[in-house]
Amino acid sequence: MMAQARLVLGLAFALSSLPLVAPLQGQSIREVFDRVSHAVVTVYTSQTQYSLRASGITAVDVGGIGSGVLISPTRILTAAHVVQAANEVVVEFPNGEIMRASVLASRQTHDVALLELEGPATVAPVEVGDSDAVAVGDQIFVVGAPLGQTFTLTVGYVSARRISPGMLGSSSSLELIQTDAAINQGNSGGPMFNLDGEVVGIVSHILTLSGGSQGLGYAVSSNAAQEVLQEGRSLWSGLEGREVTGALAALLNVPPPGGGLLVQGIATGSLAERLGLRPSAIPTTIGELEILLGGDIIMMVQGIEVGGELENIELIIQTLASLPDGDEIFVTVLRDGEQLVLSAPSGR
Repeated sequence: MMAQARLVLGLAFALSSLPLVAPLQGQSIREVFDRVSHAVVTVYTSQTQYSLRASGITAVDVGGIGSGVLISPTRILTAAHVVQAANEVVVEFPNGEIMRASVLASRQTHDVALLELEGPATVAPVEVGDSDAVAVGDQIFVVGAPLGQTFTLTVGYVSARRISPGMLGSSSSLELIQTDAAINQGNSGGPMFNLDGEVVGIVSHILTLSGGSQGLGYAVSSNAAQEVLQEGRSLWSGLEGREVTGALAALLNVPPPGGGLLVQGIATGSLAERLGLRPSAIPTTIGELEILLGGDIIMMVQGIEVGGELENIELIIQTLASLPDGDEIFVTVLRDGEQLVLSAPSGR
């Protein structure tokens, strides 16, 4: 009996001296969060929503919410779909500081955008890390405003790395980091951090059957974001559009090559507004697709067919981004069954 008692005491002592992995891990995340959370912002937007009434087309300003992260004293990374057609952008820091911002660059094909603050922030920016070093199984955390609950932390792991076709028919591949960390509306544009406190992704979207976080979350890798926004020029058009191809193009009587971009919304003061593009205003459901109809369908930009080869979208982006300020931009649209050519000078 004495021998058994000594054995039990020995085991208890040995177990008590083992490292407590879970508490240390939690402590580590808490410390990293405390170091970087000051640079996470809530992005508030105002956007014009058009609707068709008996009296004609009416415009109403609606608010939106997303997230972002400060990467330099005056610049914030966020998701393109959060700010693409925004008339006004305001960001709020955890310390309560509120600042206006403008869209400096946006790339819808990769769902990333860069905001310029009206002045330097009073808090320090965070580092953008090398997303190539992120591996499946690495622990990460996301900070944002899910369902409007600002500066919320969710924790998870890198579930997979995906190479996906770019959005809006882009031929370039889009590098995504898949995670099981809870992501909801309002998280879009928020940072995904590694345990060194570096931004390794910008939250883009979720795949879900319920409409909530019971699904798969995806972030655009930090390297992809930097490549399209900081290492090369990217234009903000202020245009929110929906790709029109295949059966939808046939339904809308889009002429060959049978594709275009249906204008869903435009931002005040943007290139899209200067061009005189007409936004859609008739909400319609086609099968499971919810879409606004009645607006212009963009057919060509600078003579390049939007509905042609996949490479055309990238060529259009590169062509517009390389234009000197003041050069004329020409856009061919389908409006009320007729093709019109609209033009406006490039530049902000």
